[in-house]
Amino acid sequence: MTTGLMRLLSPNGHYITVLKNERRFIFITALFLLLSLLTSPYPWIARWLGFLVAGYATVANDSIQTIGTFIASNRNKPWWLLWIFIGSIFILTTVYSWLHYAGDVSYGRLASKGFSETPVSFSFLQVAAPVFLLILTRLKMPVSTTFLILTAFSTSATSIEKVLMKSLLGYGLAFGIAFITWISISHIIHWYSTGPANPLWRIAQWFSTGVLWSVWLMQDAANIAVYLPRQLSLYELVWFITPIFLGLGFMLFKGGAAIQTIVEEKSRVHDVRSATLIDIVFTVILFYFKIHSNIPMSTTWVFLGLLAGREIAMSLRNVSHKSLKQALGMCSQDVFKAVFGLIISLLIAIGCNSAMREALFG
Repeated sequence: MTTGLMRLLSPNGHYITVLKNERRFIFITALFLLLSLLTSPYPWIARWLGFLVAGYATVANDSIQTIGTFIASNRNKPWWLLWIFIGSIFILTTVYSWLHYAGDVSYGRLASKGFSETPVSFSFLQVAAPVFLLILTRLKMPVSTTFLILTAFSTSATSIEKVLMKSLLGYGLAFGIAFITWISISHIIHWYSTGPANPLWRIAQWFSTGVLWSVWLMQDAANIAVYLPRQLSLYELVWFITPIFLGLGFMLFKGGAAIQTIVEEKSRVHDVRSATLIDIVFTVILFYFKIHSNIPMSTTWVFLGLLAGREIAMSLRNVSHKSLKQALGMCSQDVFKAVFGLIISLLIAIGCNSAMREALFG
């Protein structure tokens, strides 16, 4: 009891640090909510405030999909090396889109019906949407940024329905592919992964992560760029790249966002061979949906489907440290959190989207 009290009162104690971090986070989110309220009547300021918060919040929440396994399996590498690698791919991917799509950094995702018009005014909820994403990320919830941010700007209720259907299809497809893949080769992977990994696996993982990160940006850059003009000038492009690049560095310096635990708790993700296979399967699925249609989708749901199918298959093949019951419980918990985030997202969309209110309530 005395020891616990001393730890609590100690300026270097863990509990004091946690309390300070929580107070700091509450202060920052409250400040951003206040700024969202004050700047929403001024489109130019609201546009860039929303973008800045969305840029960091989206990358922090969605990092579990693309670089979560990369971070988990490269804990022994310096953070700045990971930053240079991930940041360079971000810059190259963004600049290519800007050049190829006439100033559009979303790879044409915002050209689909309901999202093609540059916002000329902003409501409080539209500006504050990424702040809610920050809060849910802090609570370790794998929220779909597509639903939470993008749907708040849709001018068509039909487009929201299409995004939802494509995302649910993505979950089912990813679950099925992952289940078939890991039920077929789990024993081979388990046998092959017992010894030290060949150095070539590290090269393969960095390459597959780079490709995955680039393909993810092609899908989800729209969730950040939705605040901005659909064609960016060179000056605006620099303003788009710089804060996200710096935010990536900060996140990697911290070892990933709080939501990184969604990845860390899964079986064998720290092994470079398993991490590489996850990246490859996820890349193939995302690339399929990229060429399938320009309709935005939730890559979070796709990734959760992949992890669920993999975890359940490994449990059935007895190569996981979790029983089937534990795997089902963990995957169900992930889905529950994602559904909770979806409900919050749709409430925000209803609150600031007149087209959706008319479709629901007439």
